[in-house]
Amino acid sequence: MAEVGAHLTAAPAGGARPSVFEAVAQDSLMAAVKPALQHLVKVLAESNPARYGFLWHWFDEIYVLLDLLLQQHYLARCSASFSENFYSLKRIPMGQGRQQPLATAGLPKRQHWKSLLLLVLVPYLKGKLEKLVSSLREEDEYSIHPPSSSWKRFYRAFLAAYPYVNMTWEGWFLIQQLGYILGKAEHHSPMLRLAGVRLVRLTAEDIQALEKKWAETTTSQTHSITSRVQSALRKALGGIAFSLSTGLSVSVFFLQFLDWWYSSENQEAIKSLTALPTPPPPVHLEQERSSAVLPRLRTVCPVCRKVRVNATALATSGFVLCYRCAYAHVKAHQRCPVTGYATELQHLVKLYSPES
Repeated sequence: MAEVGAHLTAAPAGGARPSVFEAVAQDSLMAAVKPALQHLVKVLAESNPARYGFLWHWFDEIYVLLDLLLQQHYLARCSASFSENFYSLKRIPMGQGRQQPLATAGLPKRQHWKSLLLLVLVPYLKGKLEKLVSSLREEDEYSIHPPSSSWKRFYRAFLAAYPYVNMTWEGWFLIQQLGYILGKAEHHSPMLRLAGVRLVRLTAEDIQALEKKWAETTTSQTHSITSRVQSALRKALGGIAFSLSTGLSVSVFFLQFLDWWYSSENQEAIKSLTALPTPPPPVHLEQERSSAVLPRLRTVCPVCRKVRVNATALATSGFVLCYRCAYAHVKAHQRCPVTGYATELQHLVKLYSPES
C-alpha cells in the first residue's frame, strides 16, 4: 500500500504527540523535492528548449497543480499530507480528546480545505513573492525610471520593507517551534493552527483501517469483468507506488543533497573556488608614486580629493576620476594621474549611472 508503506509502525497511546524532530523533518521533505525537480526540468529545457522549454517557463504552476492533486489524495485517504503520512502522522481537528477519529475518516470539510490551501497555496505565493523581490532588485540597479517617479519610490519602499516582513514571518515560525519544544504549544507550525488541526502519530487502529480500506478498494475493482485490465494496471501502479514509498527514505538523502548542491549559497561558494583569480591592481610607477596616494572613500576623486562629478574612467588604468580632473591632467601630461601609465584623451570613458 502506497499510503501506509512498510515504514509505518504503531505508536503507543501515550506517545501520540510527535517530537519536534519528526514535525520539522516532514516539513523539510517537500522543501527538498521541489529544487530537485526544478533542476531536472532545467536540464531537460536546456537539452531541448523547443520540446521542454514550456516546462521550465511554467514550472511553478505545473508543480503547484501536481502538489494540489497529491495533497488532496493524501488528505482525503489518510487525513495527512504526503510528508506527514510518510512519517506516520495524521491530522485531527483541534479540541479532539482521547477519542481520536481514524485516519480513514478524513477531516471535516472546513479543516480539509484549509489544510489543502495552506499546504499548497502559501508556499506558491511565498515563492512568487521572493522571485518578484529578486527581479525588482535587479530592476532597481538598471532602472531607467527617474529617481523621483512614484513607481520607483513605491518599489524602493517595498524592497526596504521586505526584509523586515520576511524576518517577522520566519520569527513567527521560530517562536512557534520553541513553544512546541517547551510544551507550551500544540503546534510546531502556525499553518497548522490556522488550519484548525494538530498532528498526532498513527495508531495500530489507523494502520489496520488504512490497510482494510486499501484491500476493499482492490477487491471491488476485481469484481467487475470489464475492468480486469484496469485493475491489473492499477495493481502495477500500486506496486510502483509502494516501491517509491519504501525507497523514499533513501531518495530523500539524494534530494536534500541536490537541494544543497544547487542552492544559491553553495553556488556562490563553488564560483568563488572555481572562478579565475582577480587581476592585481595597476603597478605604480616610481616617478608618480608621490601622487598615487588614493583616498579611502571610493566616491572621492584621487586628484581633487572631492566627491566625483561626471565620473570618467581611464581605459589604460581603470581608475575613475572627475571628468575635468581627468581631462586636464591627461591633456597636460599624457599620463594617468594615479599610475603614470601613458594615456591619451581618447582613453577617457564617461560613466553613466541609472539616476543620470
